[in-house]
Amino acid sequence: MASALLTRSSGCTLGLSLNYVAKKQATCLSSALTGCPLLSRSSFSGSRLAAQSFQQSRTTCSTKAVLAPGTDTEFLAFAENIAAKIRNDPTPVDFGLSYDDFNQALDENEFTFEVGDIVRGKVYATDRDGVYVDIGAKSTAICPISECSIYKIDHPEEAGIEPDSEQDFMILRNDNPNGEMVLSIRRIQYELAWDKCRKLAAEDKTVTGTVVQENRGGILVLVEGLRGFVPLSHVATNIPREQLLGVELPLKFLEVDEENLRLVMSNRKAAAKSQMSSFGVGDVVIGTVQAVKPYGAFIDVGGINGLLHISQISHDRITNVETVLSEGDKIKVMILSQDSDRGRISLSTKKLEPTPGDMLRNPQLVFDKADEMAKTFKERVAAAEAAARAEENRLRAEGFSTGPFSGVEELGDFLEDEPAATSS
Repeated sequence: MASALLTRSSGCTLGLSLNYVAKKQATCLSSALTGCPLLSRSSFSGSRLAAQSFQQSRTTCSTKAVLAPGTDTEFLAFAENIAAKIRNDPTPVDFGLSYDDFNQALDENEFTFEVGDIVRGKVYATDRDGVYVDIGAKSTAICPISECSIYKIDHPEEAGIEPDSEQDFMILRNDNPNGEMVLSIRRIQYELAWDKCRKLAAEDKTVTGTVVQENRGGILVLVEGLRGFVPLSHVATNIPREQLLGVELPLKFLEVDEENLRLVMSNRKAAAKSQMSSFGVGDVVIGTVQAVKPYGAFIDVGGINGLLHISQISHDRITNVETVLSEGDKIKVMILSQDSDRGRISLSTKKLEPTPGDMLRNPQLVFDKADEMAKTFKERVAAAEAAARAEENRLRAEGFSTGPFSGVEELGDFLEDEPAATSS
């Protein structure tokens, strides 16, 4: 004798198990439950239930449905009445729609879906397992919680997905073991994120990334939902790496390669771009000696690593940089040149010496007189610029062709060999 068992699972989900049910009974039962107005949507597909009993006259199968909110008690009474008819009468139950009529209706409304298709669907229920969606298919479509967002979430509502909302889904599977179509929002967002990163990289935009992991080679950051890598040499912040977890950093794109899943970022370039907009060539800034090399010293200036070349330390000849500078020293330096694309600046203390050789004999005097010497240097540069422009205008008036005047950056080299002004 046929029997039916109704069970409740999480949320508004109803489970139905049919034991030794004739295929026509299964189909008619499916028709009755699917047509019930109390259901938001169900996976009681007549063809799917009946297919399980094609090889024998009776079979055991199970399925589930999602109830409309607030109708669980009413629906259970409705379903129990149907189940009672099956238990008490082994003959097929007539619910007003024949097996042939039902299959014909299914065929007339059949849609073809392929894996990878983007479809529009309406959400009819959500729970912690995911989202149940109506896309016009015969069976239930579900978007698992892991596919609801490119970010990690515990419930669909965290991603703004609620019942009765509509949006696009990508088909991942046509039929999982439960007879459901599997959908994804994350895959669509994933492709859009790569497209956006390529566009931002082409426009050389600065973006914000959140540090999610650190290792010996650098740090991993989350950018537009994608994981990017920042090499250690491109980390400009002074925060220790082990304290960076969860910190937001400004970043520039170094490489965007979706095919090889490579997203490489630079914090140093982003910091340099920001810092360089706040000062210009000829400005005096305070920096900290980060490293001393045979050819000069690297100075940290507000998160940017600038090079103080050995030839720009003093007018006097230097054979060993370590005799003049040590790691951790605070010094004042003049900006000689900037390369915002590479995040580099060139520095000088030579032009800040009141008298030649002061960086070797009295570096504190250079520090104290730096702003005064920089002002004198800028006045000399301005005078040289005015003279150069006047000469350029004279040559043009006489019919000579001249190239474009490059201004202070060119004049920095023009004044390179001039002796330092003597302090009064």
